[in-house]
Amino acid sequence: PAVASFAVAGRLAAGQREWFAREIGALRDDLVTAVRAAVPDAILGGDPAPGGRLPANAHFTFPGCEGDSLLLLLDAQGIECSTGSACTAGVAQPSHVLLATGADPDLARGTLRFSLGHTSTEADVEAVARAIGPAVERARAAGLS
Repeated sequence: PAVASFAVAGRLAAGQREWFAREIGALRDDLVTAVRAAVPDAILGGDPAPGGRLPANAHFTFPGCEGDSLLLLLDAQGIECSTGSACTAGVAQPSHVLLATGADPDLARGTLRFSLGHTSTEADVEAVARAIGPAVERARAAGLS
């Protein structure tokens, strides 16, 4: 029964792959545009071309900020994000992946990953757009880095 259920789940997921890539990828692109507009010195991680990125995430480095501080400021506004990969959520250290690529440890500590999924909406992206600029300003002004 479990194997049959897994097969059905796989077929359902495969059937939605094009929709997911198109719709969630468009939300991701809107998120990238909004964050870059709100925080012009934010560094987008990965391939900047929309076609070269996975549709469901965007990773940014915010120079002069501590990712954990930003995480708390955004969480207070109901925005969920992470300072590392999904497999290291809850670990209070710079991403080992970023460090392995030669990233500066201070910059690596100022990173956030935003993930999107089938329940994500344009309203979610707009909430991030409203919150990220002031959160970065507060973190920098308070010396939370």
